[in-house]
Amino acid sequence: MVKLRGAFTAMITPMNQDGSVDYEGFRKNVIFQLEQGIDGLVPLGTTAETPTLDETPGSEEDKLIEIVMEEVKSFEKKSGKKIPVVLGAGSNNTKDAVKYCERAKKAGADAALVVTPYYNKPSKEGIFRHFEAVSKVGIPIVVYNIQGRTGTNITTDTLARIAELPNIVGVKEASGNINQMMDVIAQIKSKKPDFAVLSGDDGLTLPLIAMGGDGIISVVSNLAPAIVAELANKALDGDIAAARKIHYRLAPFFKAAFVDGNPTSIKYAMNFKGMPAGPCRLPLVDVTDEAKKIIEKALAECNL
Repeated sequence: MVKLRGAFTAMITPMNQDGSVDYEGFRKNVIFQLEQGIDGLVPLGTTAETPTLDETPGSEEDKLIEIVMEEVKSFEKKSGKKIPVVLGAGSNNTKDAVKYCERAKKAGADAALVVTPYYNKPSKEGIFRHFEAVSKVGIPIVVYNIQGRTGTNITTDTLARIAELPNIVGVKEASGNINQMMDVIAQIKSKKPDFAVLSGDDGLTLPLIAMGGDGIISVVSNLAPAIVAELANKALDGDIAAARKIHYRLAPFFKAAFVDGNPTSIKYAMNFKGMPAGPCRLPLVDVTDEAKKIIEKALAECNL
């Protein structure tokens, strides 16, 4: 199975002003990521506004998958470097999550990112059985734990059970609880060294790696992939002083990139810097004028 380590970008979906998907802008963003040295890509996650994308066969989501796989394969052939693609495949309907994992497998993705079922608020047993179902598809699965969006935290004891299932290869830990992250490393990764523990919060990249984690699934790297990758890899190489310097350089933007929601804030920053991003789809709206000032100030402070 592919090694998940370093900096992975949770990619936005650029839109045209009429609200349609900007496919060429997406292609440009993928190429930019690859040329800037990102370690992996995560399309069709939350940051991609996936709940508002058309998923019928041959429509928006399929076209985005086709573009990212095409560009990654081309880059891998030219560079000889492996770039894992972890395709978003989450749903609060287990049957749909299985279907999305099957789609990811068919597309040739290296792994599928599966979030805790949201809104339903399943019990621990329900969460376990959800991941048991997707694990049977036969594609590596990254568990996505983000209580702030799902309403349910995957406790470490439940994650330990899930980690024993076939094809479960890691977790995107976005609980925001550094103590829980330490527990995951101490209780699960210590016994299963290949189990990847990736931060879901840009600001916790350095602390998590310093504790024994494997990297970051980043929002900020949409704008600054080379710098975020350098931060993650310096930390992974044990050069904590260099990683700390980058961390504090980026710290203002770590906050600003979420000042008025995600992906609204990162999209504004990318638009401001002339990158393909465009507007968001409802129910997301443009950031406030006050947020724009905060984002612009952070970009200047961080020299981005």
